Amino acid sequence: MQPPSDPYGNPRSHIPMPSTAKKTSSQGRMSMSGPALRAPYPLSSGPGPTPRQSMKRSQNTNLLMSVSKPQFGRTPMSNRRTSTWGGGSQNAAPSGSQVAKDPRPLRERPFQSKMRQDIVEWFQQNEYDLQTSALMNITAKDFRGIFEQLVLCLDPDWPFDPNKRFEDQLLQALKALQYPYVNNIDMKWLATPGAQFSWPSLLGMLHWLAELGKARESYLSSADPTLQEVSLVPDQFDNIHHHEALAFEHYIESYQLFLQGADLFPEQERQMEERYARKDGKVLADLQENKERLVSATTELKKLKESDPPLKELETMVGWMTKDLGKFKELAVFHENRKQKLIGGIAHENAEIQRFSGELDRLQIEQARLEEVVKAQNLSPEEVLRMNTEHETLTRDLEHFRHKISESSKLIHRLEVALGKKTSDTEEVIDNYNNMLVSLGLFPSPPPPMEGLNLELTMNSGAADPSQLVLGPSLKEVVKPTLGRITELKKTENADMERDKIKLDDELDRIAVACENKEQDVGEILKKANTISEQADDLRDRVQREGAVSADEVDRLENSLAQARSAAMTHGVGVKTRLHALQIAYAEQVDKVNRLRDDTVRAIIKNSNEVVMFKEEVSRQLKQVHDFAQTN
Repeated sequence: MQPPSDPYGNPRSHIPMPSTAKKTSSQGRMSMSGPALRAPYPLSSGPGPTPRQSMKRSQNTNLLMSVSKPQFGRTPMSNRRTSTWGGGSQNAAPSGSQVAKDPRPLRERPFQSKMRQDIVEWFQQNEYDLQTSALMNITAKDFRGIFEQLVLCLDPDWPFDPNKRFEDQLLQALKALQYPYVNNIDMKWLATPGAQFSWPSLLGMLHWLAELGKARESYLSSADPTLQEVSLVPDQFDNIHHHEALAFEHYIESYQLFLQGADLFPEQERQMEERYARKDGKVLADLQENKERLVSATTELKKLKESDPPLKELETMVGWMTKDLGKFKELAVFHENRKQKLIGGIAHENAEIQRFSGELDRLQIEQARLEEVVKAQNLSPEEVLRMNTEHETLTRDLEHFRHKISESSKLIHRLEVALGKKTSDTEEVIDNYNNMLVSLGLFPSPPPPMEGLNLELTMNSGAADPSQLVLGPSLKEVVKPTLGRITELKKTENADMERDKIKLDDELDRIAVACENKEQDVGEILKKANTISEQADDLRDRVQREGAVSADEVDRLENSLAQARSAAMTHGVGVKTRLHALQIAYAEQVDKVNRLRDDTVRAIIKNSNEVVMFKEEVSRQLKQVHDFAQTN
């Protein structure tokens, strides 16, 4: 659907659909912009520009005039001002050259079929019986009934009068609904609406009304905030329409009490305060939570500022990890060697197993031979019993010795594991000690006056003498006294560093103040640049508006010039003077358009240069701040 045209070329803003359903007669909502939309009232015919239409429509359910408005608070018709809703193109019929052209393909049969189908579906949605055949060969009576039903779907209270001329009622309803192509409809067509020359335009008008009804139905069921229904307002809201809905409900209830003689409205004010207190509850809770988070973040920031920089700890950890990497590589080499030894031991054990298996086979053969010999010797049972007893005794002793050997092996293994763990712990302690020497700058030798001393300790895990396990200087005689002297020196150096740190903090504060001043200067430059950009935009918009007005004036003058030329052919020399004057005016308008175009180009170039200069200045200032920060 196209918006209504304006013969004077005034720009129009999007006008929202009317608001939601009516109230009952006891609590009828009154429009904040006057009574419901009626047929346009004529404006004053005096001089002056034509007033534009109001940007705010009536917040009533009906699109047309409603006769069920509550009567309290209504201004009498004799004292009511003239409505400015129907200004401009809605009152005076524009000239034939300015009639809005309908861009729809109304004379195409597929499009007509689609429009008829949409109208029938809309009637069926509203539980009205309308067949497609009724729109194929329509009569004047059927057309009037369909038109009135479509209008009543938009406003059930629209006052159709069967005693009045249908042409006047149709024109009044279409203008009130702001049908954009109302001037394309000839009232003579209503006598034979089904004629080939009239039916496409009339069918397009009926289809427009059906689409408008669908749009209205969709809007009323959309729960949009612009409906301004109090029941649709959530507990937490920020939309301006929700505020207006609550305020409007408050105005209605208070105005009813005011008409009854009351001057104070404590109950309504209390309800409004409770409603906004419920709205602000979550905001206050969020504010308290944010305050607590701010206190926590401030405390954490203070702790971070008071603690050592994480970089030093990370550098220390990197040193430890580097040392650990060397140890891990050595450990990997050790385990690889041990793996090779174990593989050799396994091969040796497999060979021993093979050897013992052969020995076992040999012994079994020997046992069989000895059994044959025993049988051949024919020993007595007592001798066999004694020999068996001695054999069992020897077997038990052999198992006992094997068990003791196994326990001894396990004990040796546990002792080796404990020794390896203690050796590993000792090596770790010595490595930590050596890492501390490196981190404190005491390796390979301490600073003067103790240079030449080597405080490094090493672990000799293969030494048989316990006193030779730790190699290096004596702990009691050299290491401990040296570390004590180094501690005293470090304390003195820390005191000097604290004093230097205080001086450096003062210098950093002065640099920070200078940086803040630079940031303020940059902010002022940005504000100036934004102001210049806004001025350039305003100048560009003004030039475009003037160019549009000039273009309209040029078109008007061209039309007038063409008319003057055609009139000059019949009216003679007298019209040639007027033609010459119109040509001069046309040339002036062309010069004015060219001049405005040149001014626009110059203004754009000037503003572009200013923006480029501003960017260069900002870049230079930021580069100076960056260089100053790096230098200091």
